[in-house]
Amino acid sequence: MRIHILGIGGTFMGGLALLARASGFDVTGSDRGIYPPMSDQLRASGIALTEGYDRLPQPAPDLVVIGNALSRGNPAVEEVLNAGIPYVSGPQWLAEHVLRDRFVIAVAGTHGKTTVTSIVTWILEEAGLDPGFLVGGVPQDFGVSARLTPSRFFVVEADEYDTAFFDKRAKFVHYRPRAVILNNLEYDHADIYPDLASISRQFQHLLRIVPGTGLIVANGADPAIAEVLAAGAWTPIEYFSRPDGWEAELLTPDGSAFRVRLRGVELGTVRWGLAGRHNVANALAALSAARFAGVAPETALQALATFRGVKRRLEVFGSAGGVTVYDDFAHHPTAISATIEALKARVAPARVLAVLEPRSNTMRQGVHRETLGPSLAAADATYVYAPPDIGWDVEAAVTGGADRRVRVYRTHEDLIAGLAADARAGDHVLIMSNGGFAGLHGRLLAALGTTS
Repeated sequence: MRIHILGIGGTFMGGLALLARASGFDVTGSDRGIYPPMSDQLRASGIALTEGYDRLPQPAPDLVVIGNALSRGNPAVEEVLNAGIPYVSGPQWLAEHVLRDRFVIAVAGTHGKTTVTSIVTWILEEAGLDPGFLVGGVPQDFGVSARLTPSRFFVVEADEYDTAFFDKRAKFVHYRPRAVILNNLEYDHADIYPDLASISRQFQHLLRIVPGTGLIVANGADPAIAEVLAAGAWTPIEYFSRPDGWEAELLTPDGSAFRVRLRGVELGTVRWGLAGRHNVANALAALSAARFAGVAPETALQALATFRGVKRRLEVFGSAGGVTVYDDFAHHPTAISATIEALKARVAPARVLAVLEPRSNTMRQGVHRETLGPSLAAADATYVYAPPDIGWDVEAAVTGGADRRVRVYRTHEDLIAGLAADARAGDHVLIMSNGGFAGLHGRLLAALGTTS
């Protein structure tokens, strides 16, 4: 069977392509602006990629899987409809061809989905359970964003974004998980949801399909999650970041070592390579889900010690002139603040220079402009790129007209020049964007190497 995937460059659709290929399907795909690491994974798997949507491959595929970024008016979508070619959404295809009859662990929440999904998968892997997975990133321990195995266990990053132009339900309602992690809940996806209440409603729909013999792993410190649970839950709940559930005691300021307790009983100590209080909470959520899957806590704690993290999550991109450059996917004020805090705790007293591209749909609409400036406050200096077509005053939002440590740039070239001039040996440059940022990371390293 020949499958063509529209929007294959996205992390979800690209991962789905890898699963389809591993299932024995003949897979092709098209997108605009396909960039690493997904482009590298797809080509390495022998999947033919086409730039743009001018037309479908010929002869016509047997089935077209349509990503949620595409809508009516797209030439390829119109060709599918006019030619009567069978089509389906990515989440529906995943549910029907991969998740059916498996023990599905779904990881939901505004922040941390990719990291928690990767941690759960690694714990199950180290326990010998050989899990399949689909994650919206690239776990360093696996090198790919999706894997199909004979195991009955499958771990999936469960996104609340809508499914497709013809199916406006949240993606995660298709997955029918045995266990679900509710990591946190804040307003996001302003292009789809008008307010937090509408997103909460999708989470409530998710809980309605978790079986009574399953498990809900919930963040006990998140009031929005508490409201979702209060609206109805028919499944046992196990909390983390709460005294009556999983708790952690930090042994180092950066969270690289912590002690774990379950309902007041100490289980052991973790020393690992990740940083930040948020990642400690991520670990607790993963420990709970892994225990439900049958992994002994001592095995899970040992697995955390060898977990290598996820690409583009506080990942060292390179260094030049004594300056270390990091790549991070943070694009929501809460994640921005947590990432800066984590790096500061790890490298203190060295300087952290934060660089941000406000690229997400929610950020571009200006939804977070009131909280963006405070989220950057912990950095020693901040450099913000203001895209020419952004519809709000970035400079006023991040500086308030007074903060001399914040600089706003209108071009990538000026941003690179300003950073290269300001950075000095021993500094740590944290670049945050949920896109490619015009290759800024490598271009900055080149500039730093020239000026050093």
